[in-house]
Amino acid sequence: MLRRTLLGLAAGAACLALGVGAGFAAELPKLEQKAKYKVGFAQTESNNPWRIAQTESMKAEAEKLGYQLVYTDAAGSAAKQVADVNSMIAQKVDLIFLAPREEKPLIPAVMAAKKAGIPVILLDRNVDQKLAQAGKDYVTFIGSDFVDEGRRAAEWLIGATNGKAKIIQLEGTTGSSPANDRRKGFEEALKSHPGMEIVASQSGDFARDKGRQVAETLLQAHPDATAIYAHNDEMAMGAIAAIEAAGKVPGKDIVLVSIDGTRDALQAIIDGKLGATVECNPRFGPKAFATMAAYAKGEKIPAWVKNDDKFFDASNAREEIANAY
Repeated sequence: MLRRTLLGLAAGAACLALGVGAGFAAELPKLEQKAKYKVGFAQTESNNPWRIAQTESMKAEAEKLGYQLVYTDAAGSAAKQVADVNSMIAQKVDLIFLAPREEKPLIPAVMAAKKAGIPVILLDRNVDQKLAQAGKDYVTFIGSDFVDEGRRAAEWLIGATNGKAKIIQLEGTTGSSPANDRRKGFEEALKSHPGMEIVASQSGDFARDKGRQVAETLLQAHPDATAIYAHNDEMAMGAIAAIEAAGKVPGKDIVLVSIDGTRDALQAIIDGKLGATVECNPRFGPKAFATMAAYAKGEKIPAWVKNDDKFFDASNAREEIANAY
């Protein structure tokens, strides 16, 4: 908690130093049209299938276009990711693709790139809209509707439990836009269903083993829980292991729903252990570089380039698994 507080204070101080909200460099940096580019991609971590698939997609598209990709992995550290972006600025890349680990701590990185005249495109996670805005401080955000993902997960769970459940919520990384929004969408959808009670919520940091540990603790504290909502499939897989370790049957004693659409999750649906998962497609490469090309041409880019996501349950998991990551 102290670390997050210090990071938040540091972000705020850096934002003031860089002139956020003070009218500094109001114009978004332009991108020159040319045959080849040197492009940065600041990844947040590589500890799960979703991140690995996203990185592979970005690298494959850059190679296809013949661009030089400067790739970094922040290993789950917002401070390192800020340093990674600063390194890209020093290397004079033409544009930076950034998957911000958290909404506030990455603001200084976005503003530093802007000050250096390097456009930034955010991928899969957003930054705090009060501190930086698309079309002014960065080009756009490319990603899914996380609030809608949470709502879709809730609607499935309401139907699967006939509107009556005691729910454990495994949240994603604290302070990240998907964790904030997936919680918001889920909880808003439950408001009109009094029989759907969230008995506990805790972060599993989008990680399988952390999700397992948190699920074990919460299942012990709430033995009457009948459902688990995980903000991603990795935590759902950890929760399945925790349920089985507790001597219960996932999918029967405890119903599970999650988000991402990984191969492991679809297999768990086929096996009857996971009820459903809302897709959050990690294959950003083609859309990311197409958006970059459109920006270089001077086309108007919307503040949000939205990804369209599927929904997987027992009705389609078997036919879709071959395309999963």
